Amino acid sequence: MKVKLTRNREVFNFCEPYIIAEIGSNHNGDMELARRLILKAKDVGVDCVKFQSWSKDSIFSKMVYEQNYFLNDDYRERAGYTLEEIVEKFSISEEELLELKNFADGIGIDCISTPFSKREVDFLVDKLKVDFIKIASMDLNNYPFLEYVAKKNLPILLSTGLSNLGEIDEAIRTIENGGNDKIVLLHCVSLYPPKDEEMNLNNIETLRNAYPYPVGFSDHTLGFSIPLAAVAKGACVIEKHFTLDKSMSGWDHRVSADFEEMRTIVNESKRVQKALGKLRIVVAEDKERIKAFRRSIVAARKIKKGEVITQDMLNFKRPAEGIDPAHFRFLLNKIAKRDIESDEIIKMEDF
Repeated sequence: MKVKLTRNREVFNFCEPYIIAEIGSNHNGDMELARRLILKAKDVGVDCVKFQSWSKDSIFSKMVYEQNYFLNDDYRERAGYTLEEIVEKFSISEEELLELKNFADGIGIDCISTPFSKREVDFLVDKLKVDFIKIASMDLNNYPFLEYVAKKNLPILLSTGLSNLGEIDEAIRTIENGGNDKIVLLHCVSLYPPKDEEMNLNNIETLRNAYPYPVGFSDHTLGFSIPLAAVAKGACVIEKHFTLDKSMSGWDHRVSADFEEMRTIVNESKRVQKALGKLRIVVAEDKERIKAFRRSIVAARKIKKGEVITQDMLNFKRPAEGIDPAHFRFLLNKIAKRDIESDEIIKMEDF
């Protein structure tokens, strides 16, 4: 099955991956930094940049702010700030997001954002005019929200982190019941960062076998090896956090790809996808190369005219300009019509 994500791009299993640079909150609330990230993402060759459309009111309940606690984090930017203040600082307003979308459009790179509320969905669809919607792993079991998004009738990238197969089933049914079958599933492990042995990239194949929809990969690992491995498993979309500087203060910089790592992902994923080729066995070498590398039947010793050919009279050497070794049995018990010198390539007309 193919899903048309944008006017110019459709995705399907084992296609050249559509690569999303997840900027998220790596702009640190600085719109100039956000524009620089978009420019660098364009320079590196990704297909799309993605932000996150959460606000103080749409991501955490009052209890979380009162506890001033989030995922046991010990990031240094927390010092001296409340969680509420940090969320306000790192959130992006509708006006700012619209400005960044126009900036991205102007330089020719796709731009989307992940919504966390119905209001944010409406803004993305009605004002930002996004081509597709990404659902974060935390909302896979938020079925009323999925139903609302489904009815917008845009393609949906559905991240499957935190979820078991039953929850994924229910999420897919909810979207389908909303009249939407434009779904791309993203295998995801919602750890920051996960260990290699926690990645279970074979789940890409599990999802592909279980559902008719294309399957991609949302990555939180360090470096570029794992997303490239996902491409080899057939991932049609690669989503990777992106930063200009891993040492920068902020939530996701340390688990993000920098410019060089993202460039490796972009360039090498294309090589990997091309190298996968076809399931049918194909002989890639040209005929002259095959002739030079393969062998012919030659005389293991001098064969005199009138001798009956036995197997011990035959040897096999390059190049393949005579009789194929696979046909040696055809020569057995034949009578030589002429003298054949030792190591000479034997021809059919010699018998």
